[in-house]
Amino acid sequence: MRARALGIEVGTGVPGPGDAITDVDGVRVGHTTLIEGGGPLVVGQGPVRTGVTVILPHGGDIWTEPLFAGCHRLNGNGELTGLEWVRESGLLTSPIALTNTHNVGVVRDALIAHEVAARDGDEVLWGLPVVGETWDGVLNDINGFHVRAEHVAEAVGAATAGPVPEGSVGGGTGMISHAFKGGVGTASRVLPPDLGGFTVGVLVQANHGRRERFQVNGVPVGMVLSRDEVPAPRRPVPPRAAPPDGAGSIIVVAATDAPLLPNQCERLAQRAGLGVARTGGVGGAHQRRPVHRLRHGQPRHDDGVARRLRAAHRAAADAVERLHHAAVRRRGRGDRGGHPQRDPPGRHHGGPRRHHRPRPRR
Repeated sequence: MRARALGIEVGTGVPGPGDAITDVDGVRVGHTTLIEGGGPLVVGQGPVRTGVTVILPHGGDIWTEPLFAGCHRLNGNGELTGLEWVRESGLLTSPIALTNTHNVGVVRDALIAHEVAARDGDEVLWGLPVVGETWDGVLNDINGFHVRAEHVAEAVGAATAGPVPEGSVGGGTGMISHAFKGGVGTASRVLPPDLGGFTVGVLVQANHGRRERFQVNGVPVGMVLSRDEVPAPRRPVPPRAAPPDGAGSIIVVAATDAPLLPNQCERLAQRAGLGVARTGGVGGAHQRRPVHRLRHGQPRHDDGVARRLRAAHRAAADAVERLHHAAVRRRGRGDRGGHPQRDPPGRHHGGPRRHHRPRPRR
C-alpha cells in the first residue's frame, strides 16, 4: 500500500499517473528478488535477502541509442560503475542496475553478457554498464555472492512500464533505512502545461540514515516511533563488524522527458540529493549518486529549468519517504529484523506481501 492510499500526500506538485519513474515514457523497471533460509549466518548458504533491480531507460536499444545524462555525488563512499564515461561523454549508454555491494562485478558483467547473447556472433559490442550498490550485510549473507548472471537476465526480462513494485524487492530486498526496513521507492512529478508538461521520475535504493533524523512531510516520525515500538535490526557480531549508527548508502536514479543538456542533467541530480536531505539524510557516510537521463526533445535554454529542478527535489523526497510504507520488515542473519514475521522460502518476483500502516495521529 502506498502513502497516498493512506491519505498521506508527500510534498507538493502533481504526480504522474503511476507516481513512479515509469511515468517517463519508455522507462521500464524489473526486479529479481532472492529470499531463502533463516536463522544463523552460514556463509555461502544464507540467509539470503538480496536481489537486483534493472532500469531500462527507453524502449529502443540503449547500447546504440544513448541518452544525455549527468551525475552528482554528495558523498562518494561506494561504487557506481561507468560514471567516468558518463562524466566524460555526457551520455548514458547502458541499462542501470542496482544490487548489493559484493555483487556489483557480477551484475556489470552479466549486463554485457546478456546484450552479447542477443546480438549476432560477429557483431562488435562496446559497453561500460552503470551498476550501483548498497550494503545489505546485516540481513543478507553478502559474502555468499548469491546474485548470479541468470538473475540479472531475469530482471531484464521482467522489466515493464507501469506500476513499480516497491519496498523489499530487487536490489532493495536486504536494505535498512533510518533503522526501519529500507529498499526501493519511486515517485514522479509532472510540470504544468505552460512549462511543457514534462515528467520527472525518480527511483531510489535506500540503505541509510539514523532513526531520529527521519522525517515525513516535515513530521519527525523517527522521533515519534521509538525502537521499543518499532525495533531496529540488531547489529552483527562481532561488534567491530557493525557499521556505525546511521552509516549506509542511498542511490537515486532520475529520468525525465524534458529537453536537458548533460550539464543540466547534472544540476537535476544535485536537486535530487537535496530531496534525500529533506527526509533526514545528512551525507555522513552515505552515498548520493543520482544518474539522470534525457528521453527525447531538442535541448534549449528556457526559464522552466528551475521548475524541473524543484520537481526532481520533490520526487526524490517523496520516493524516500514512501519506500518505508511499502517495505516489509525482513528477518535475516541470526533472525535480525525486529518483527515476528518470517519470510517464506524461495525466490519472489513482484511486490511486497505485507505492509506497514502508520498509526493514526490525534
